[in-house]
Amino acid sequence: MRITTTIVLFLTLFLLFQTIVNASEALVNTDNLNVRSGPGTDHKKIGQVHTDQKYPVLQRQNGWVEIQLENSTGWITDDYITISGEDTSSVTSSNSDDASKTKSDSKENKSITIQYENTHIRKGPSTDYEITDFVNKGEKFDVISETNEWYEISNGEIKGFIFKPFVDKKSSSFATGLKSKTIVIDAGHGGRDVGAIGASGSYEKNVAYKTAMELKQELSILGAEVVLTRKNDEFIALGSRTSLANIVDADAFISIHYNSVPTLPNVTGIGTYYYYDQNKNLAKFIQQEVIKETNAKDRGITFGDFHVIRQTFKPGVLVELGFMSNLEKEQLLLTDAYQKKLVKGIVNGFAKYFGNRN
Repeated sequence: MRITTTIVLFLTLFLLFQTIVNASEALVNTDNLNVRSGPGTDHKKIGQVHTDQKYPVLQRQNGWVEIQLENSTGWITDDYITISGEDTSSVTSSNSDDASKTKSDSKENKSITIQYENTHIRKGPSTDYEITDFVNKGEKFDVISETNEWYEISNGEIKGFIFKPFVDKKSSSFATGLKSKTIVIDAGHGGRDVGAIGASGSYEKNVAYKTAMELKQELSILGAEVVLTRKNDEFIALGSRTSLANIVDADAFISIHYNSVPTLPNVTGIGTYYYYDQNKNLAKFIQQEVIKETNAKDRGITFGDFHVIRQTFKPGVLVELGFMSNLEKEQLLLTDAYQKKLVKGIVNGFAKYFGNRN
């Protein structure tokens, strides 16, 4: 009896040790990343995790990762994490393509070649990190790890992170569609005009400006010439905003806004407006890609008689990126992680629009 008990105890300890050794960890690459009760944005938010925090990975499912928290478990999107130490035989995944997203899933050494002169190398996998080096077209690097959008690279002398469109052939063609395009970004409201007021008191003018600055950064990285209708918290007349877009001969114009209906606090969703029929495609591509990235309720595209798109004689749209009067959505809109999803969708929409025109 004692021998049997000893054997069972030994096997239990052995299996536990194996689980610990083979356990993978999720390293969080952004602040305020929402943790949800299930794999998707339709599941309840149960908390947040932040940059450089690490959590054991329990399983992966369709772009989402279940992590072990201190007293419970939760799900986070894999867009803003790096997974290390993964043993693919012990991790449940309903999508085998997910395996290509992390360094530990690739057993072969991978190298990349820089596609553009003076390409930025950053300290971390985000444009929020400082630039540490500039490298030239044709230089080669070994890939240490990767996320959906960034490579961690090294050549023995230089080590850092590089945005994938600077090196991937597929992504490079994506970037080429935006290169040299002049895009005017109009952050709605400003100064004494605060716009909509959120459920907790936040101002639309500030959230719209946050989105505009993030969008400017991403478009600039991809080679677009970006013009802002307002560069800080100032009041700019509507006529001045549209005149600027016409004067600079913009290839596209986008006005960024957020909605609010205080009497209907549960309303959600994202919608895109156009005035001229020839701008329907621009509205369609941006709307489709933003919904794809955020999984928000799709309020579709529709005609909108707004001054900024009526008087802008260049391809232009106005986007309403969420309802600030919905407390849960307002808090989501204020996070860096969700803002990056909104911006990624807009950038992809512009790229598809220009790609279909060329």
